[in-house]
This record gives sequence, structure tokens and C-alpha cells, in this order.
Amino acid sequence: MNKSTHFSGQPIIKQLLKLIPSHSISGVVSKYKSDRYYKTFKTYDHLVTMLYATLSGVSSLRELSTILLACEGRITHLNLQHFPRRSTLSDANSKRESNVFAEIYNELFKKYRLFLSDSSPLSPPIKHLKIVDSTTISLFSDILKGVGRNPITGKKKGGIKMHTMINALEDVPCLVRFSSAATHDHTFLKDLKLEKGSFVVFDKAYNDYRQYLQWTNEDVYFVTRQKDNAVDNSVEEFELSDTTSNAILKDERIMVNKGKKNIELRRVAYWDNEKEKLYVFISNNFLIAPDKIANIYKHRWQIETMFKRLKQNFPLKYFLGDNQNAIEIQIWCGLIIQLLMLVIQRRTKRKWAYANMVSMVRFHLMTYIDLFRFLENPDKKWIELTTKPPNKQLALF
Repeated sequence: MNKSTHFSGQPIIKQLLKLIPSHSISGVVSKYKSDRYYKTFKTYDHLVTMLYATLSGVSSLRELSTILLACEGRITHLNLQHFPRRSTLSDANSKRESNVFAEIYNELFKKYRLFLSDSSPLSPPIKHLKIVDSTTISLFSDILKGVGRNPITGKKKGGIKMHTMINALEDVPCLVRFSSAATHDHTFLKDLKLEKGSFVVFDKAYNDYRQYLQWTNEDVYFVTRQKDNAVDNSVEEFELSDTTSNAILKDERIMVNKGKKNIELRRVAYWDNEKEKLYVFISNNFLIAPDKIANIYKHRWQIETMFKRLKQNFPLKYFLGDNQNAIEIQIWCGLIIQLLMLVIQRRTKRKWAYANMVSMVRFHLMTYIDLFRFLENPDKKWIELTTKPPNKQLALF
């Protein structure tokens, strides 16, 4: 009899949850006392439910509770004793601190960061490169202050801004902070904990000369674009070597006066032939080649790709709560799933597009199939079905 070797005794959602060590969750529960006032709906139950909601793409608490009710016979695989009611989940999203889910994400990041770095196909232009940016998620209520002026009608959508830093090799956030959409980006720079000798790249919205001076004193280097209205004095123009790209137009030392302090920076002018646009970069590093400064800034786009991957595969359009805590919990669960799926993608020898892999998992969350063996050879079952001898009983007809 022709048997498939892909079937597993556990559904795919259970195999995903096995990537989360139980001791990590219990340690977080002990630290935050997050189960103190809950008799049945513990932190683990809450986490599993929200991860299921993120992967399945449900749009409401009623839809989520209905789906879990239909799967009640299989929730034992998830170590759930009871499926959550809509009111229970709503109360938990409102009252259980989002920091609990943030800590679970950080524990997973610590566990898998070395694997992600070693298995990374990316090649940043310099070691220890950090990338900083933010993305705004629109809300359908005024929970958090939105960007821009109030319209004439007096109604404006709120928005939550996710300030993020990623390591170039790991390609997942190593630091996340939330604020209202109206909060200026440069306030996030003070939260960065950068080691001596590291590089950080960000866009010109993060302009903060006092922070630049502090980093210079700490031997931390940055690359960013200069604002169009910046006021500075050119001190010295460096001679360009023969090996320097023709796209580099100028490399010079400038002085910026900020209050009673003078800040010495490097400015590099770069011409992009494809976009036919001039880019002006500033940095506090005078040792690396000007070409590399331009190349470092090009890698800033990597964090935009990460945001796109998060928003397209785990849409943050429908929130299962009308308060800031619930919204942050849902975003953290999206980040957790993004991290786990990236680990699976890099563990698999066969090359998979991230979106295709997530779609396959989404449609087969409760399917009993060996995830890794299927991802290694998804055509095997089809080959077996198309090459096996015909059924003798069917041949009689």
C-alpha cells in the first residue's frame, strides 16, 4: 500500500509552538506575575490563542472564538483545556500587560539570534550594522494621537508608531518601542544601547546633533542623510582616490554649531544615476571609504523590507481590542510569528519565498502533517499519487 511519510501525529500549529521553550514562558509568568488573577485563562493560553489569531488572519474576537470552538476536539494538542470565550479574551487583552508578550519575544530573540546570524544570506557592508526606522499603523479610533492637523469635521484616525532597531544579519527587531503616531522619531535614539565600534544607519527624520556628539565620544558611528535646511560650515575637502566610485562627488569635513558646542562631521555627496538624484550623507566616521558610507545607507532599505514582510503576511488592519494594551499585544504576537517563521525558513534546505511558506502554514494550521519534511520536498506526495499503480477495483470499471 502506498503510504505518505508526510503525516504527523501533531498539527502544524503544535509544531510551531514547540519552537517556544516552555521554561521561557514560565520564567516570564514568574517575573510579571501574569497569572495571579486568572483561574483558567493563563498566560500560555492567551499566547497560543493570539498566535493562532495572528496566523489564521481572523478579524474579530467572535470569529476567533467560533473557529476555536469548531476545533475543540483538537485543542488538546495545544495544551488548552478550554477554548476561550469572547469576553474572557477581551478582558485578558485589556488587563494582561503587553510587556509579558514583549518579554516572550525577547526570550525567543535571545535563543535564535545566533542561528539567524549564522544562517543569514545577507552581506552587510560592515560588521555590527544596526538599522533604525519606524512604521505607523493606522487605527480606526482616536486611541492614540494621529499624525497631522485635525480635519474640519473634528474627527481623525489614531495611529500607533512602532520604533524599531534591527541587526542587519538577523533581519528581525532587536529593540521595539511604541508611541503615538504624532511622536517625533528622534526621541527613540536615546533608547538605543549601542556597543563601542558599532554602526547605526537611519533616515534624516532622526536628526539629533546632541546625540551625534554623544555617540562620537562613545566611539559609536552613524550614517544618515543631511536635512535640506541644515546649517554648517565646510572645513576641509578630502581628495578622492582613483579607486573611488564616480558616483561620489564630494567628501568633506564640516562643522555644525549647536548652542555652545561645535560638532565635527563628515559629509559625502553621492549621485544616483538610476534615480537621477543627489544624496548627501553625514557621518562621524572619517576612516572608511566614501563609497562604503553610501553603501551603508543603501542597506537601510532592509528594515523597510522587514516592515513590509510583517504587514503583508500578518495584516495589522483588524485589532481584537479597542485599547492600547490590546493593540500592542497583537503587534508583539505578529513579531513572534515573524521570528518563528524566519527560523523555519532558514532551517529548511529548500528555498521558499517567505510569503508562500506563511500561506501554506496558514491554510493548514490544524492539518496533521510533518512541517519540515513537507517543506523539504513538497512534490513528493504528488509524485506518489501520479506514479503509483492504478487501483485494481477501479480497473474493473
